[in-house]
Amino acid sequence: MRRRGDFSDIATQTAQPLMARKERPFAMPGKFLADLDAQTAAQVVAAAADIVLVLDREGVIRDLALASSDLLEWGCQHWMDKPWSETVTVESLPKVQTLLEGPASAEGVRWRQVNHPSPTGRDLPVSYTVMRMGRAGYSLALGRDLRPQIVLQQRLVAAQHSMERDYWRLRQAETRYRLLFQTAAEPLIIFKDSIDHIEEANPAAHRLFGDAAKRNTLSLAEHLEPASLSALRQMIDGLRTSGRGDAVTLRLTHGAQTFSASATPFRQDNTPCFLLRLSLLEGTAPAPSAIAAAKQLWPGVIDHSPDAWVVTDATGRVLSANQAFLDMAQLTNPEQVRGHSLERWLGRSEVDFRVLATNLRQHGSVRLFATQLQSEHGLQTEVEVSATACEVDGQPCFGFSIRDMERRLDVDGRGAKELPRSAGQMTELVGRMPLKDIVRETTDLIEQLCIEAALQLTGDNRASAAEMLGLSRQSLYIKLRRYGIGDLGGDSDAPEAEVP
Repeated sequence: MRRRGDFSDIATQTAQPLMARKERPFAMPGKFLADLDAQTAAQVVAAAADIVLVLDREGVIRDLALASSDLLEWGCQHWMDKPWSETVTVESLPKVQTLLEGPASAEGVRWRQVNHPSPTGRDLPVSYTVMRMGRAGYSLALGRDLRPQIVLQQRLVAAQHSMERDYWRLRQAETRYRLLFQTAAEPLIIFKDSIDHIEEANPAAHRLFGDAAKRNTLSLAEHLEPASLSALRQMIDGLRTSGRGDAVTLRLTHGAQTFSASATPFRQDNTPCFLLRLSLLEGTAPAPSAIAAAKQLWPGVIDHSPDAWVVTDATGRVLSANQAFLDMAQLTNPEQVRGHSLERWLGRSEVDFRVLATNLRQHGSVRLFATQLQSEHGLQTEVEVSATACEVDGQPCFGFSIRDMERRLDVDGRGAKELPRSAGQMTELVGRMPLKDIVRETTDLIEQLCIEAALQLTGDNRASAAEMLGLSRQSLYIKLRRYGIGDLGGDSDAPEAEVP
Protein backbone atom coordinates (compact mmCIF):
# COMPACT_ATOMS: atom_id res chain seq x y z
CA MET A 1 0.00 0.00 0.00
CA ARG A 2 1.36 3.43 -0.91
CA ARG A 3 0.37 6.60 0.96
CA ARG A 4 0.36 10.26 0.01
CA GLY A 5 1.09 11.09 -3.50
CA ASP A 6 3.16 10.05 -6.44
CA PHE A 7 5.86 12.78 -6.10
CA SER A 8 4.82 14.07 -9.58
CA ASP A 9 5.19 17.69 -8.47
CA ILE A 10 8.86 17.35 -7.62
CA ALA A 11 10.08 14.35 -9.62
CA THR A 12 10.60 16.51 -12.68
CA GLN A 13 13.08 18.65 -10.68
CA THR A 14 15.39 15.74 -10.00
CA ALA A 15 18.75 16.60 -11.48
CA GLN A 16 20.50 13.38 -10.65
CA PRO A 17 19.30 9.78 -10.86
CA LEU A 18 18.91 7.65 -7.79
CA MET A 19 22.26 6.45 -6.57
CA ALA A 20 23.10 2.81 -6.77
CA ARG A 21 25.26 1.15 -4.15
CA LYS A 22 28.58 2.90 -3.79
CA GLU A 23 30.42 -0.29 -4.64
CA ARG A 24 29.19 -0.04 -8.26
CA PRO A 25 27.33 3.14 -9.35
CA PHE A 26 25.75 3.53 -12.78
CA ALA A 27 28.35 4.21 -15.46
CA MET A 28 26.06 6.07 -17.93
CA PRO A 29 22.93 7.32 -16.11
CA GLY A 30 22.45 10.15 -18.62
CA LYS A 31 22.12 7.70 -21.46
CA PHE A 32 19.69 5.17 -19.96
CA LEU A 33 17.74 7.14 -17.29
CA ALA A 34 17.28 10.51 -18.96
CA ASP A 35 13.84 9.59 -20.30
CA LEU A 36 12.24 8.86 -16.91
CA ASP A 37 9.05 10.87 -16.45
CA ALA A 38 7.73 12.09 -13.08
CA GLN A 39 5.36 9.15 -12.55
CA THR A 40 8.04 6.56 -13.32
CA ALA A 41 10.58 8.35 -11.13
CA ALA A 42 8.08 8.38 -8.26
CA GLN A 43 7.48 4.65 -8.63
CA VAL A 44 11.20 3.93 -8.69
CA VAL A 45 11.80 6.05 -5.58
CA ALA A 46 8.89 4.44 -3.70
CA ALA A 47 10.04 0.94 -4.64
CA ALA A 48 13.62 1.63 -3.52
CA ALA A 49 12.80 1.85 0.20
CA ASP A 50 10.24 0.92 2.83
CA ILE A 51 9.66 4.56 3.79
CA VAL A 52 10.32 7.56 1.53
CA LEU A 53 10.09 11.13 2.86
CA VAL A 54 10.11 14.32 0.79
CA LEU A 55 11.76 17.13 2.80
CA ASP A 56 11.89 20.84 2.04
CA ARG A 57 14.80 23.15 2.84
CA GLU A 58 13.75 23.42 6.53
CA GLY A 59 13.50 19.64 6.95
CA VAL A 60 9.69 19.59 6.99
CA ILE A 61 8.03 16.46 5.61
CA ARG A 62 5.95 17.50 2.56
CA ASP A 63 5.12 14.07 1.16
CA LEU A 64 5.73 10.42 2.01
CA ALA A 65 5.26 6.90 0.68
CA LEU A 66 5.00 3.67 2.69
CA ALA A 67 5.82 0.21 1.37
CA SER A 68 3.22 -1.66 3.45
CA SER A 69 -0.03 -0.94 5.25
CA ASP A 70 1.21 -2.25 8.62
CA LEU A 71 3.34 0.90 8.92
CA LEU A 72 0.09 2.83 9.42
CA GLU A 73 -0.26 1.16 12.81
CA TRP A 74 2.96 2.95 13.85
CA GLY A 75 1.47 6.37 13.08
CA CYS A 76 3.60 7.15 10.01
CA GLN A 77 0.66 8.87 8.26
CA HIS A 78 0.70 11.60 10.95
CA TRP A 79 4.18 12.83 10.02
CA MET A 80 2.86 15.02 7.19
CA ASP A 81 3.76 18.75 7.41
CA LYS A 82 5.85 18.17 10.55
CA PRO A 83 9.58 18.79 10.87
CA TRP A 84 11.41 15.48 10.54
CA SER A 85 13.15 16.15 13.86
CA GLU A 86 9.76 16.16 15.68
CA THR A 87 8.94 12.63 14.49
CA VAL A 88 12.03 10.95 16.02
CA THR A 89 13.19 10.09 19.54
CA VAL A 90 15.56 12.30 21.52
CA GLU A 91 18.69 10.27 20.90
CA SER A 92 18.04 10.30 17.13
CA LEU A 93 18.01 14.11 16.81
CA PRO A 94 21.79 14.43 16.16
CA LYS A 95 21.53 11.82 13.41
CA VAL A 96 18.67 13.64 11.68
CA GLN A 97 20.62 16.90 11.86
CA THR A 98 23.69 15.21 10.37
CA LEU A 99 21.65 13.75 7.50
CA LEU A 100 20.02 17.10 6.72
CA GLU A 101 23.30 19.02 6.81
CA GLY A 102 25.29 16.55 4.74
CA PRO A 103 23.16 14.45 2.36
CA ALA A 104 24.64 11.63 0.32
CA SER A 105 26.98 12.67 -2.47
CA ALA A 106 28.32 10.94 -5.52
CA GLU A 107 31.16 9.50 -3.43
CA GLY A 108 28.90 7.29 -1.34
CA VAL A 109 25.66 6.80 0.53
CA ARG A 110 25.60 7.43 4.27
CA TRP A 111 23.05 5.48 6.32
CA ARG A 112 21.97 6.28 9.86
CA GLN A 113 19.55 4.45 12.15
CA VAL A 114 16.72 6.65 13.37
CA ASN A 115 14.00 5.65 15.83
CA HIS A 116 10.41 6.96 15.56
CA PRO A 117 8.08 6.91 18.60
CA SER A 118 4.68 5.34 17.91
CA PRO A 119 1.24 4.96 19.51
CA THR A 120 2.08 1.31 20.25
CA GLY A 121 4.57 2.39 22.91
CA ARG A 122 7.50 0.92 20.99
CA ASP A 123 9.96 2.69 18.72
CA LEU A 124 10.05 2.10 14.96
CA PRO A 125 13.72 1.61 13.89
CA VAL A 126 14.49 2.84 10.38
CA SER A 127 17.84 3.23 8.59
CA TYR A 128 17.84 6.43 6.46
CA THR A 129 19.93 8.07 3.80
CA VAL A 130 19.19 11.54 2.39
CA MET A 131 19.61 12.64 -1.21
CA ARG A 132 19.38 16.22 -2.54
CA MET A 133 17.03 16.82 -5.53
CA GLY A 134 17.18 19.58 -8.12
CA ARG A 135 17.20 23.30 -7.61
CA ALA A 136 14.00 23.63 -5.59
CA GLY A 137 15.77 22.54 -2.40
CA TYR A 138 13.84 19.35 -1.87
CA SER A 139 15.51 16.20 -0.47
CA LEU A 140 14.55 12.56 -0.43
CA ALA A 141 14.98 10.49 2.77
CA LEU A 142 15.02 6.80 1.84
CA GLY A 143 14.36 4.51 4.80
CA ARG A 144 14.75 0.77 5.35
CA ASP A 145 12.56 -0.87 8.00
CA LEU A 146 14.85 -2.52 10.58
CA ARG A 147 12.14 -4.41 12.47
CA PRO A 148 12.94 -7.76 10.79
CA GLN A 149 16.56 -7.42 11.91
CA ILE A 150 15.49 -6.62 15.47
CA VAL A 151 13.25 -9.69 15.51
CA LEU A 152 16.12 -11.86 14.25
CA GLN A 153 18.42 -10.45 16.93
CA GLN A 154 15.87 -11.17 19.63
CA ARG A 155 15.43 -14.71 18.34
CA LEU A 156 19.20 -15.17 18.32
CA VAL A 157 19.45 -13.97 21.91
CA ALA A 158 16.62 -16.28 22.97
CA ALA A 159 18.30 -19.21 21.21
CA GLN A 160 21.62 -18.43 22.88
CA HIS A 161 19.96 -18.26 26.29
CA SER A 162 18.27 -21.61 25.64
CA MET A 163 21.59 -23.16 24.63
CA GLU A 164 23.25 -21.77 27.75
CA ARG A 165 20.53 -23.23 29.97
CA ASP A 166 20.93 -26.63 28.28
CA TYR A 167 24.70 -26.39 28.63
CA TRP A 168 24.52 -25.69 32.37
CA ARG A 169 22.02 -28.50 32.88
CA LEU A 170 24.47 -30.86 31.18
CA ARG A 171 27.34 -29.52 33.27
CA GLN A 172 25.37 -30.04 36.48
CA ALA A 173 24.43 -33.57 35.44
CA GLU A 174 28.07 -34.30 34.62
CA THR A 175 29.18 -32.90 37.99
CA ARG A 176 26.72 -35.14 39.84
CA TYR A 177 27.84 -38.15 37.78
CA ARG A 178 31.50 -37.41 38.51
CA LEU A 179 30.83 -37.00 42.20
CA LEU A 180 28.97 -40.31 42.46
CA PHE A 181 31.45 -42.16 40.24
CA GLN A 182 34.56 -40.95 42.05
CA THR A 183 33.26 -41.34 45.61
CA ALA A 184 31.68 -44.80 45.16
CA ALA A 185 33.28 -47.30 47.54
CA GLU A 186 32.74 -50.21 45.13
CA PRO A 187 34.95 -50.64 42.04
CA LEU A 188 33.17 -49.30 38.94
CA ILE A 189 34.48 -49.82 35.40
CA ILE A 190 33.07 -48.47 32.14
CA PHE A 191 34.06 -50.18 28.89
CA LYS A 192 32.95 -50.09 25.26
CA ASP A 193 31.67 -53.09 23.34
CA SER A 194 33.91 -55.63 25.07
CA ILE A 195 35.72 -56.01 28.39
CA ASP A 196 39.03 -55.57 26.61
CA HIS A 197 38.42 -51.85 25.98
CA ILE A 198 38.17 -50.03 29.32
CA GLU A 199 37.12 -46.39 29.02
CA GLU A 200 37.14 -45.31 32.65
CA ALA A 201 37.53 -46.68 36.16
CA ASN A 202 36.87 -45.04 39.51
CA PRO A 203 39.51 -44.72 42.28
CA ALA A 204 38.22 -47.88 44.03
CA ALA A 205 38.92 -49.88 40.85
CA HIS A 206 42.37 -48.32 40.59
CA ARG A 207 43.20 -49.40 44.12
CA LEU A 208 41.94 -52.91 43.43
CA PHE A 209 43.86 -53.47 40.20
CA GLY A 210 46.97 -51.46 41.08
CA ASP A 211 48.93 -49.09 38.86
CA ALA A 212 48.07 -51.00 35.72
CA ALA A 213 44.47 -49.76 35.98
CA LYS A 214 45.66 -46.29 35.05
CA ARG A 215 46.28 -47.40 31.48
CA ASN A 216 43.39 -46.75 29.11
CA THR A 217 44.07 -50.05 27.31
CA LEU A 218 43.86 -52.18 30.46
CA SER A 219 42.42 -55.69 29.91
CA LEU A 220 40.62 -57.49 32.75
CA ALA A 221 42.19 -60.69 31.46
CA GLU A 222 45.39 -59.66 33.28
CA HIS A 223 43.68 -59.72 36.69
CA LEU A 224 40.96 -62.40 36.49
CA GLU A 225 41.24 -66.15 36.64
CA PRO A 226 40.41 -67.88 33.32
CA ALA A 227 37.10 -69.32 34.60
CA SER A 228 36.04 -65.91 35.94
CA LEU A 229 37.00 -64.22 32.68
CA SER A 230 34.92 -66.71 30.68
CA ALA A 231 31.89 -66.19 32.95
CA LEU A 232 32.22 -62.42 32.61
CA ARG A 233 32.35 -62.61 28.80
CA GLN A 234 29.23 -64.80 28.75
CA MET A 235 27.38 -62.29 30.94
CA ILE A 236 28.34 -59.41 28.63
CA ASP A 237 27.29 -61.39 25.55
CA GLY A 238 23.90 -62.06 27.15
CA LEU A 239 23.47 -58.34 27.91
CA ARG A 240 24.42 -57.41 24.34
CA THR A 241 21.93 -59.84 22.73
CA SER A 242 18.96 -59.97 25.12
CA GLY A 243 19.58 -57.04 27.46
CA ARG A 244 19.68 -59.37 30.48
CA GLY A 245 22.54 -61.02 32.30
CA ASP A 246 22.78 -62.59 35.75
CA ALA A 247 25.51 -61.55 38.16
CA VAL A 248 28.62 -63.73 38.13
CA THR A 249 31.32 -64.46 40.70
CA LEU A 250 34.84 -63.33 39.88
CA ARG A 251 38.14 -64.28 41.49
CA LEU A 252 41.31 -62.23 41.10
CA THR A 253 44.61 -63.81 40.15
CA HIS A 254 46.64 -61.79 42.68
CA GLY A 255 44.61 -62.41 45.85
CA ALA A 256 42.03 -64.48 47.66
CA GLN A 257 39.28 -61.95 47.04
CA THR A 258 35.98 -62.96 45.46
CA PHE A 259 33.65 -60.42 43.90
CA SER A 260 30.10 -60.43 42.61
CA ALA A 261 30.04 -58.69 39.23
CA SER A 262 26.96 -57.13 37.63
CA ALA A 263 26.77 -54.97 34.51
CA THR A 264 24.36 -52.38 33.14
CA PRO A 265 24.24 -51.75 29.37
CA PHE A 266 23.80 -48.32 27.78
CA ARG A 267 24.61 -46.67 24.45
CA GLN A 268 26.93 -43.77 23.80
CA ASP A 269 27.72 -42.33 20.36
CA ASN A 270 25.74 -45.24 18.87
CA THR A 271 28.17 -47.70 20.49
CA PRO A 272 27.14 -50.28 23.13
CA CYS A 273 28.76 -49.57 26.51
CA PHE A 274 28.62 -51.32 29.88
CA LEU A 275 28.98 -50.22 33.48
CA LEU A 276 30.59 -53.04 35.48
CA ARG A 277 30.10 -53.05 39.25
CA LEU A 278 32.17 -55.27 41.57
CA SER A 279 30.93 -56.04 45.09
CA LEU A 280 33.22 -57.79 47.57
CA LEU A 281 31.55 -60.96 48.84
CA GLU A 282 31.35 -61.50 52.59
CA GLY A 283 33.93 -63.82 54.10
CA THR A 284 36.73 -62.93 51.70
CA ALA A 285 39.82 -61.22 52.98
CA PRO A 286 40.56 -57.81 51.51
CA ALA A 287 43.81 -57.35 49.63
CA PRO A 288 46.59 -55.46 51.33
CA SER A 289 46.05 -51.78 50.66
CA ALA A 290 48.82 -49.83 49.00
CA ILE A 291 47.38 -46.73 50.67
CA ALA A 292 47.96 -48.21 54.13
CA ALA A 293 51.62 -48.78 53.30
CA ALA A 294 51.92 -45.27 51.88
CA LYS A 295 50.52 -43.76 55.09
CA GLN A 296 53.72 -44.73 56.86
CA LEU A 297 55.54 -42.29 54.58
CA TRP A 298 53.27 -39.35 55.35
CA PRO A 299 55.12 -37.91 58.39
CA GLY A 300 58.38 -37.60 56.44
CA VAL A 301 56.64 -36.20 53.37
CA ILE A 302 54.72 -33.59 55.38
CA ASP A 303 57.83 -32.56 57.32
CA HIS A 304 59.66 -31.82 54.05
CA SER A 305 56.67 -30.28 52.27
CA PRO A 306 57.17 -26.75 50.85
CA ASP A 307 53.74 -25.84 52.28
CA ALA A 308 53.32 -25.22 55.99
CA TRP A 309 51.52 -27.93 58.00
CA VAL A 310 50.31 -27.40 61.57
CA VAL A 311 48.36 -29.68 63.92
CA THR A 312 46.54 -28.11 66.88
CA ASP A 313 44.19 -29.31 69.58
CA ALA A 314 40.52 -28.35 69.65
CA THR A 315 41.37 -25.01 71.29
CA GLY A 316 43.87 -24.06 68.58
CA ARG A 317 47.09 -24.70 70.55
CA VAL A 318 49.89 -26.03 68.37
CA LEU A 319 50.81 -29.70 68.84
CA SER A 320 53.13 -30.04 65.84
CA ALA A 321 54.41 -27.95 62.93
CA ASN A 322 56.69 -28.74 60.01
CA GLN A 323 59.82 -26.88 58.96
CA ALA A 324 58.01 -24.81 56.31
CA PHE A 325 55.81 -23.24 58.99
CA LEU A 326 58.84 -22.46 61.14
CA ASP A 327 60.46 -20.74 58.16
CA MET A 328 57.35 -18.66 57.43
CA ALA A 329 57.05 -17.69 61.11
CA GLN A 330 60.81 -16.94 61.26
CA LEU A 331 61.38 -19.43 64.07
CA THR A 332 64.23 -21.91 64.52
CA ASN A 333 62.92 -24.50 66.97
CA PRO A 334 59.61 -26.46 67.00
CA GLU A 335 59.45 -25.88 70.76
CA GLN A 336 58.92 -22.17 70.07
CA VAL A 337 55.47 -22.91 68.63
CA ARG A 338 54.38 -25.99 70.59
CA GLY A 339 51.76 -25.12 73.20
CA HIS A 340 51.07 -21.63 71.79
CA SER A 341 47.83 -20.67 70.04
CA LEU A 342 48.07 -20.67 66.24
CA GLU A 343 46.13 -17.40 66.38
CA ARG A 344 49.39 -15.74 67.43
CA TRP A 345 50.71 -16.06 63.87
CA LEU A 346 47.69 -16.78 61.68
CA GLY A 347 45.01 -14.23 60.74
CA ARG A 348 44.71 -10.56 59.89
CA SER A 349 42.77 -10.08 63.10
CA GLU A 350 41.31 -12.18 65.90
CA VAL A 351 38.22 -12.72 63.77
CA ASP A 352 40.00 -14.84 61.13
CA PHE A 353 41.03 -17.67 63.41
CA ARG A 354 37.68 -17.70 65.20
CA VAL A 355 35.95 -18.05 61.83
CA LEU A 356 38.27 -20.92 60.91
CA ALA A 357 37.73 -22.74 64.20
CA THR A 358 33.95 -22.26 64.10
CA ASN A 359 33.69 -23.64 60.55
CA LEU A 360 35.90 -26.60 61.45
CA ARG A 361 33.67 -27.50 64.39
CA GLN A 362 30.46 -27.08 62.35
CA HIS A 363 31.46 -28.46 58.94
CA GLY A 364 34.61 -30.49 59.55
CA SER A 365 36.71 -28.78 56.88
CA VAL A 366 37.60 -25.40 55.36
CA ARG A 367 39.08 -24.89 51.89
CA LEU A 368 41.07 -22.02 50.35
CA PHE A 369 40.59 -19.53 53.19
CA ALA A 370 42.55 -16.35 52.34
CA THR A 371 44.27 -14.65 55.27
CA GLN A 372 47.71 -13.50 56.47
CA LEU A 373 50.54 -15.08 58.44
CA GLN A 374 52.57 -12.73 60.63
CA SER A 375 56.07 -13.80 61.59
CA GLU A 376 57.80 -13.21 64.90
CA HIS A 377 59.54 -10.16 63.40
CA GLY A 378 56.40 -8.59 61.90
CA LEU A 379 56.72 -9.87 58.34
CA GLN A 380 53.22 -10.31 56.86
CA THR A 381 52.62 -12.94 54.20
CA GLU A 382 49.45 -13.52 52.19
CA VAL A 383 48.51 -17.17 52.67
CA GLU A 384 45.77 -19.62 51.72
CA VAL A 385 44.56 -22.04 54.39
CA SER A 386 42.84 -25.41 54.05
CA ALA A 387 41.98 -27.19 57.28
CA THR A 388 40.23 -30.28 58.59
CA ALA A 389 38.92 -31.53 61.92
CA CYS A 390 39.72 -35.11 62.93
CA GLU A 391 40.45 -37.37 65.89
CA VAL A 392 43.79 -38.93 66.78
CA ASP A 393 43.77 -41.58 69.53
CA GLY A 394 40.32 -40.37 70.53
CA GLN A 395 41.41 -36.73 70.93
CA PRO A 396 39.90 -34.06 68.63
CA CYS A 397 42.42 -31.97 66.72
CA PHE A 398 42.70 -29.60 63.77
CA GLY A 399 45.06 -29.94 60.83
CA PHE A 400 46.05 -26.84 58.84
CA SER A 401 47.70 -26.63 55.41
CA ILE A 402 49.09 -23.13 54.88
CA ARG A 403 50.30 -22.07 51.43
CA ASP A 404 52.30 -18.95 50.63
CA MET A 405 50.41 -16.86 48.04
CA GLU A 406 52.91 -14.01 47.66
CA ARG A 407 54.61 -15.40 44.54
CA ARG A 408 51.59 -17.05 42.93
CA LEU A 409 51.12 -15.97 39.31
CA ASP A 410 47.93 -14.09 38.46
CA VAL A 411 46.73 -16.79 36.05
CA ASP A 412 43.25 -15.35 35.60
CA GLY A 413 44.58 -12.00 34.39
CA ARG A 414 42.78 -9.88 37.00
CA GLY A 415 44.40 -6.59 37.87
CA ALA A 416 45.05 -5.46 41.41
CA LYS A 417 41.89 -3.36 41.56
CA GLU A 418 39.66 -5.54 39.41
CA LEU A 419 36.78 -7.22 41.16
CA PRO A 420 36.41 -11.03 41.26
CA ARG A 421 34.60 -12.78 38.41
CA SER A 422 33.06 -15.57 40.48
CA ALA A 423 31.39 -16.10 43.84
CA GLY A 424 34.37 -18.12 45.01
CA GLN A 425 36.80 -15.30 44.24
CA MET A 426 34.40 -12.75 45.75
CA THR A 427 34.74 -14.35 49.17
CA GLU A 428 38.45 -13.58 49.08
CA LEU A 429 37.58 -9.91 49.62
CA VAL A 430 35.89 -10.61 52.96
CA GLY A 431 38.09 -9.11 55.64
CA ARG A 432 39.93 -6.93 53.12
CA MET A 433 37.11 -4.53 52.26
CA PRO A 434 33.98 -3.34 54.10
CA LEU A 435 30.81 -5.21 53.14
CA LYS A 436 29.15 -2.12 51.67
CA ASP A 437 32.14 -1.55 49.34
CA ILE A 438 32.11 -5.19 48.22
CA VAL A 439 28.36 -4.99 47.45
CA ARG A 440 28.61 -1.64 45.66
CA GLU A 441 31.62 -2.48 43.50
CA THR A 442 30.37 -5.97 42.73
CA THR A 443 27.02 -4.49 41.62
CA ASP A 444 28.90 -2.09 39.32
CA LEU A 445 30.88 -4.99 37.84
CA ILE A 446 27.74 -7.05 37.18
CA GLU A 447 26.05 -4.03 35.57
CA GLN A 448 29.08 -3.39 33.33
CA LEU A 449 29.31 -7.05 32.28
CA CYS A 450 25.59 -7.15 31.43
CA ILE A 451 25.85 -3.98 29.31
CA GLU A 452 28.91 -5.31 27.46
CA ALA A 453 27.15 -8.63 26.85
CA ALA A 454 24.02 -6.88 25.52
CA LEU A 455 26.08 -4.71 23.16
CA GLN A 456 27.94 -7.76 21.91
CA LEU A 457 24.74 -9.72 21.31
CA THR A 458 23.12 -6.83 19.41
CA GLY A 459 26.17 -6.02 17.29
CA ASP A 460 26.78 -2.74 19.22
CA ASN A 461 23.20 -1.60 18.51
CA ARG A 462 22.56 0.53 21.59
CA ALA A 463 18.86 0.96 20.95
CA SER A 464 18.37 -2.81 20.91
CA ALA A 465 20.73 -3.23 23.88
CA ALA A 466 18.69 -0.75 25.93
CA GLU A 467 15.48 -2.62 25.07
CA MET A 468 17.10 -5.95 25.94
CA LEU A 469 18.29 -4.63 29.33
CA GLY A 470 14.97 -2.94 30.10
CA LEU A 471 16.60 0.53 30.27
CA SER A 472 15.76 3.82 28.65
CA ARG A 473 18.29 5.02 26.12
CA GLN A 474 19.24 8.00 28.28
CA SER A 475 19.97 5.64 31.22
CA LEU A 476 22.04 3.39 28.99
CA TYR A 477 24.16 6.32 27.71
CA ILE A 478 24.79 7.50 31.27
CA LYS A 479 26.04 4.03 32.21
CA LEU A 480 28.16 3.79 29.02
CA ARG A 481 29.93 7.02 29.95
CA ARG A 482 30.27 5.91 33.57
CA TYR A 483 32.03 2.66 32.66
CA GLY A 484 33.87 4.03 29.62
CA ILE A 485 32.19 1.64 27.18
CA GLY A 486 32.12 2.70 23.54
CA ASP A 487 32.92 6.14 22.11
CA LEU A 488 30.11 8.59 22.80
CA GLY A 489 32.19 11.60 21.92
CA GLY A 490 31.20 13.39 25.14
CA ASP A 491 27.68 13.99 23.85
CA SER A 492 24.97 13.51 26.51
CA ASP A 493 22.56 12.33 23.86
CA ALA A 494 25.03 10.24 21.90
CA PRO A 495 23.28 7.90 19.47
CA GLU A 496 23.33 4.15 19.71
CA ALA A 497 25.39 1.99 17.36
CA GLU A 498 24.23 2.22 13.80
CA VAL A 499 22.86 -0.68 11.79
CA PRO A 500 23.99 -0.35 8.19
